[in-house]
Amino acid sequence: MTAKALLTQGGGGAAARIVGIGAYRPSRRVDNDEISARIDSSDAWIRQRSGIASRRFATDDDTVVTMAAAAAARAMDHAGVDPADIGMVLLASMSQLEQSPAAAPRVAHLIGAHAAAATDIGAACAGFCYALALADSLVRSGSAGHVLVIGAEKMSDIIDHTDRGTAFLFGDGAGAVVVGPARAPGIGPVVWGADGERHRLIAHDRSWLESREQQDPWPVLRMSGPEVFRWATRKVPEVSRKALDAAGIEAGDLAAFIPHQANARIVDSAAKALRLPPHVVVAKDIVDSGNTSAASIPLAMESLLSRGAVASGGRALLVGFGAGLVHAAQVVTLP
Repeated sequence: MTAKALLTQGGGGAAARIVGIGAYRPSRRVDNDEISARIDSSDAWIRQRSGIASRRFATDDDTVVTMAAAAAARAMDHAGVDPADIGMVLLASMSQLEQSPAAAPRVAHLIGAHAAAATDIGAACAGFCYALALADSLVRSGSAGHVLVIGAEKMSDIIDHTDRGTAFLFGDGAGAVVVGPARAPGIGPVVWGADGERHRLIAHDRSWLESREQQDPWPVLRMSGPEVFRWATRKVPEVSRKALDAAGIEAGDLAAFIPHQANARIVDSAAKALRLPPHVVVAKDIVDSGNTSAASIPLAMESLLSRGAVASGGRALLVGFGAGLVHAAQVVTLP
């Protein structure tokens, strides 16, 4: 492991880093036996295909907004930041059922950040990394003193619970971080992109307008699993290497690899392709949380830190990828 004093950061002055983290996990744990009964499957088949043993499903009282607010409050408490110090709330989600108004202003209200600007980020499973990059720029430019970055999902609302291709994959929850000013760069340059030509690989099966005209149930998420797997196993290592280069570090300088928790096979494939040394902890929150889309990276990060699997101050490579198709990656210093 080579010694590197500082991360390279993008253009602009000052510096920013993650100063606090929080998570909200719904109380209801759903094991594979409950899922497999609805899709003519088995616990062994689900584990073999995805690595998932269980996931959390939100209760009727849990919403994207309430879960986001709970995770945000814990992140602010961890950071020692008062709600009045929050200048912006960025909420990444693909499962908020209302297009308007945005969810983020309601989150800001619930946590008491009444002076904060607030907006939603629609980049699906890469949403947290997208929002984190924006938060870094906002703090370094002086446009916001502290920024709340939240990933919150109630995927159980938007999937078909009888679809053998997706019903076993997804879970619910929320994770949040506070980004604030720092003496040294704690968030490396983002490497991101999109491939809209393949937008149908992960998409709702129809539009809201089509559902209304046909008087059908609301749209549900569908995924072309094999094609997405091939794309992800190629794109994640590629983007990860670029993010390491942009941050001016090597894989051996990492303490953790925290990719979007889409599928354990994708995570394992990416870690192998990157030739991560044994000391680098690879996040596997998917085993107990399933795929929580925009919430998966902060939930996995919080789990590693709370269990003592990684230490504060270590460096982690974050990689988000998903519907759009979109991707984003950056290296961060752990809070």
